[in-house]
Amino acid sequence: MPNPPVPTERKRRTGNPGKRALPKVASVTMLPRVVGVPDPLRELGEQGSLMWARIWTTGASWIAPTDVELVQLACELMDERVSLRAAVLAGSEWRDRVALRTLEGDLRHMLSALGLTPTDRSRLGVAEVRAQSVLEGLRERQHTNR
Repeated sequence: MPNPPVPTERKRRTGNPGKRALPKVASVTMLPRVVGVPDPLRELGEQGSLMWARIWTTGASWIAPTDVELVQLACELMDERVSLRAAVLAGSEWRDRVALRTLEGDLRHMLSALGLTPTDRSRLGVAEVRAQSVLEGLRERQHTNR
């Protein structure tokens, strides 16, 4: 399986290790940042609405207003997942369980496309998870106990 493409932003930060031509910064269109939580395009259920707010608040630094339809679809899938999962737990047919797993895969793919998984955030260069050293842990505990 080939390596996934590296975002242009990351190539610029690392000094373009592949030495391939990058688009000029002046030719790159900057998308506007999201300010606040926009209204959903269509009505959402309880879990979909919670997910809507969570996506727009946690991903506000990299999710653009143009991604609104993808966010809407992901939230609608979450609402559908809740009802389908309730049916599966109530002992419905095996087809419902298969449908639930398929739906969860689709939801995972959408969240990945939005950069909401740890791997995709690091690919975008948005955030990186770093292990805390023992010394840092001790300092943090000491600071919180004051």
